[in-house]
Amino acid sequence: MASTPVTARIVEQPHEGDGNGQFIRVIVADTQAIFRAGLRKIFALEDDVRVVGQAETLAQTLTAAKKFTADVLLFEAAIASNPIEAVADLLRQNPALRLVVVTTEPDQDLTLELFRRGVHAIVSREVEPELLIDCLRKVSKGEPWLDGRATQWVLEAYRTQGSRAGAPRPKVQLTPKETLIVSCVTQGMKNKEIATRVGTTEQVVKNYLRKVYDKLGVADRLELALYCLNSRILDTSAKDIPLKDGPPKPPAISQPTNGNAAALALPIPGTPESL
Repeated sequence: MASTPVTARIVEQPHEGDGNGQFIRVIVADTQAIFRAGLRKIFALEDDVRVVGQAETLAQTLTAAKKFTADVLLFEAAIASNPIEAVADLLRQNPALRLVVVTTEPDQDLTLELFRRGVHAIVSREVEPELLIDCLRKVSKGEPWLDGRATQWVLEAYRTQGSRAGAPRPKVQLTPKETLIVSCVTQGMKNKEIATRVGTTEQVVKNYLRKVYDKLGVADRLELALYCLNSRILDTSAKDIPLKDGPPKPPAISQPTNGNAAALALPIPGTPESL
């Protein structure tokens, strides 16, 4: 049977009462037409979610990501023989696109590697509609979304990495200003916001982050935040650094809103703010 071409649903005008008139533009990429149709019906009930494109193959997904202006790509892992490389290609092509990967079964290794490559969220094919909508809303704002199991996997993987025998990380001492910038990163602040907080420029912030990454042996903002959680590196005082609007708040992970899911308020690599 011939493949169905990439299609787009005409975007509706926001209903009255939609607040500022903004809505989340979603591309649905899934091999099953019935699943795509089901998602469209679910999203049609929400005033702030619109399906702007859909695809059923990896080639169509790549085309849709180029053709349609979207905030979120809902991407079935099984659409690609190698979903990890497919995700890397999609983010290389469109770094601003936020990916939510749909999986059939929980897979710890796949989950960890997908987040490492820049995915914003991973959901089960059996996810409840309310949780999926909540996920899309958080991801559209640039926030990562992990369910309880994925959160545990990410934290445990980092703890295991930090306690591997024969490869202990050396004791690292950050300068007060480096500590302050790291604290801002763990709060999810962007480089521009950090620069304003510290009273410097974005380029200086980037330079400091590169030095911190090298010192701590981390690759991105997510690894940096997890390192701080595990090693309590933010116990170092940064009070000697002048601030424009007060000291930074301590980093925190938001508590689960119910028994099924939790939102992890940590930065994710692969976004436009990769440094």
